Amino acid sequence: MALSRAASSPSHGGLLKPLAAAISASFRRPISTDATPITVETSVPFTAHNCEAPSRTVETTAQELVGFFRIMALMRRMEIAADSLYKAKLIRGFCHLYDGQEAVAIGMEAAITKKDSIITAYRDHCTFLGRGGTLLEVFSELMGRQAGCSKGKGGSMHFYRKEAGFYGGHGIVGAQIPLGIGLAFAQKYKKDESVSFALYGDGAANQGQLFEALNMAALWDLPAILVCENNHYGMGTAEWRAAKSPAYYKRGDYVPGLKVDGMDALAVKQACKFAKEHALKNGPIILEMDTYRYHGHSMSDPGSTYRTRDEISGVRQERDPIERIRKLLLSLDLATEKELKDTEKEVRKEVDDAIAQAKESPMPDPSELFSNVYVKGYGAESFGADRKEVRAVLP
Repeated sequence: MALSRAASSPSHGGLLKPLAAAISASFRRPISTDATPITVETSVPFTAHNCEAPSRTVETTAQELVGFFRIMALMRRMEIAADSLYKAKLIRGFCHLYDGQEAVAIGMEAAITKKDSIITAYRDHCTFLGRGGTLLEVFSELMGRQAGCSKGKGGSMHFYRKEAGFYGGHGIVGAQIPLGIGLAFAQKYKKDESVSFALYGDGAANQGQLFEALNMAALWDLPAILVCENNHYGMGTAEWRAAKSPAYYKRGDYVPGLKVDGMDALAVKQACKFAKEHALKNGPIILEMDTYRYHGHSMSDPGSTYRTRDEISGVRQERDPIERIRKLLLSLDLATEKELKDTEKEVRKEVDDAIAQAKESPMPDPSELFSNVYVKGYGAESFGADRKEVRAVLP
C-alpha cells in the first residue's frame, strides 16, 4: 500500500522506522469489510467443449478473499477434527472427508444464491457448511446426536438443509444426479430463475443413470449444472483405469462442458457464474472440477496404497486451495502472516467449542426410529406401546 511504502523510505532515518511501522499498521484498510474491486487472473485457462470459455479475469474484493480463507480454513479444521473423532470411536459408520476439495464448495457458493439448489453424494460436510449450516449441526450429526442437521439419524452421508436449498448427501453412487435433474425440472416449472447443481465424483461419472438424466435435462432445456468433482480416484481406482475417456466435461456430447481448476476458488466462482447464466438461457452444462482429496476415500482407506505419499505432498505444496488464497492475500498486501495465523487460531477454537457442545447433545429418542419414514396418513403406520403393531392405510 502507498502509505506503508512511503513510511519505510530511508530519507527519514532509522529512528523513525518504528513510528512509521506503527502508523502503517494503524492505517491498514479494514480487510474484513473492504469491498473495493480487485481483478485477479485464474491459475490456468478454462477448457471448453461446445461453448465459449469464460474469461480468466475474475473480479473479487478483499472482503471476499478474506472470507474464502476463513471458511476454507474452517472446513479444513472441521474435517481434520472429524478424522480424530472417528479414530476415537465417537463417529461410527461411514465417513468421507473433503479436505483438499474446499475450493469447489466455497467457489460455487460465491457464484450463486440460496434460491439455487445443490445436491451431492456422501462427501457432503463442507457443502453443508457452505450452505449456511453450523459446526454444531455438523458434529452433532456425525456423532448421532439430536442437535444434528438430520436429528442424528442421517450420519456423515446424509446431511440436509432444505431451507437453504441443500438437498443432501446421498449414499448410493450416482443416485443424486437424477434427483438433481428433478429439482431443475421443478425450478423450470415454477419459473423462479434458479438453477440446480448436481455434484458427483469421477467414480460416479460412469453410471448409466447420469446419461439418462442428462438426456432428459437436454431434451427439456432444464437449468441443471452437473458438477463432476474429479479427485482422480474412485475409491482406490485411478480414473484412467476406470474410464476410457477421463475428459468428463466432454461426456455430455451434445451438452456443453467446461474443465475448471477445482483447487482455485476464484476459477470455480467464475465457472459457476458462467454455468448459471448458460443454464438459465440454454439448458444443462457439465463442469469438471480438477481437484484432489488428501484423505483416503473413507476412513477405512489409508489413501496411500494406490498413490504415493510424494504425490499427495506434491499437490499440497503446489496446488493447495487455502495456501493459494493465503499467498494472494499476502501478495496484494490485504493481510499479514500474523492476521492469517490468528484467523486459524480462531477457527481451531470454534471447532473445539462446537465439538464440546455436540457432545452435550442427547442421543435421539428411540421413538425417532419410526419418524420421517412415511408421510403421515399414508402407507404403513407403526403404533402401540412398543411400536410393533402395523396397520396399512390406503390414500
